[in-house]
Amino acid sequence: MAARHHSLSERGQLDLFRALPGDFAPRDAQDLMAYPFFSLSKTPRVAPIDFRTGSIAIRVEAVPNHGMATIWDADILIWAASQIVEARDAGIRTSRLMAATPYEILTFVGRGTSLRDYQRLKAALDRLQSTTVSTTIRQPAEGRRHRFSWINEWQERADRNGRPDGVDLILPDWFYRAVLDDALVLTIDRAYFGLTGGLERWLYRLVRKHGGRQQDGWRFDFRHLHQKSGSLSPFKRFAFELRDVIRRQPLPGYRLFVEVEVSGRLLLAFAPVAPCGQPVHSLVLSGTPTIVPSGTGASCHQEPKQTLTHCSASENRALNLESNPESNIERRASAFEGSPDQHRQEAKWPGKTPPDSVLQTPPRSRGHR
Repeated sequence: MAARHHSLSERGQLDLFRALPGDFAPRDAQDLMAYPFFSLSKTPRVAPIDFRTGSIAIRVEAVPNHGMATIWDADILIWAASQIVEARDAGIRTSRLMAATPYEILTFVGRGTSLRDYQRLKAALDRLQSTTVSTTIRQPAEGRRHRFSWINEWQERADRNGRPDGVDLILPDWFYRAVLDDALVLTIDRAYFGLTGGLERWLYRLVRKHGGRQQDGWRFDFRHLHQKSGSLSPFKRFAFELRDVIRRQPLPGYRLFVEVEVSGRLLLAFAPVAPCGQPVHSLVLSGTPTIVPSGTGASCHQEPKQTLTHCSASENRALNLESNPESNIERRASAFEGSPDQHRQEAKWPGKTPPDSVLQTPPRSRGHR
């Protein structure tokens, strides 16, 4: 009963924010993109997620009746964040109490509008409400945790004649404050909603958050990615699935690579690509004409896709110190000096690319910055 009184008082203190019409850019909260908050599988998950790195601690718990909120359920939070940011930028007052029709939510996130889709939406709302999160992220005192659910409550609306008129939902204060802070929100590619796999969806959000639009890209250690995903899969299975994503190259706006260090450590490297499909390059030849004659073919040459893409020696990607604890200076020194194995490879295959079985990350150029 106490919980019911609290819920009623919370609803009574909030103004209703009606969802805006229109098709605008989807936005995502950076905290949700960077850390393991959701199940990556559609199979119901009850096992909690426990993640800790430095001062950051996260625990996500689920109930057997509904299972943990999935990364597909998180589309509803992307819709909510997009609504709040769009309204704020237009000078419209927002609120944690939101009202919308299922049709508006489903079409925004690229879903169908059949009866089955409506039922899946309700199940997603149930999982978001029943999943509880405890985290130290954005807490004023170190070690202090904030506990919440992704949705405090939700209910179906009805008009005066008793006909369905949409849904109301109340967002948690932790999420709402993150969305209102412009520095904590990123625009994502609408093609994200078309990604079908949980791993590739999670990977896109992570890449978008950490890599952004940096022309030199970014890198992650495979084992660090496994830990950061919160996946229940063993590392070998996770690495296999990650390689499959790299082969398929499904992430909109990014190109994925595998780098293998001399020690055998696997790294995932990624870089933004131009709309034409080629990696973005900061250098443009002077004198290049701005007008292309009519009848000219595609301006960007795309080589046939290989079964597995390895990083080119010409790329100088930024080191991700979160998963690569060595300093940039230490890594640069080792890269310049090279190793005996690397020198032997260069002697054996002069001017050629060694086969995959011996492929290692080549020494970086002295232009590394």
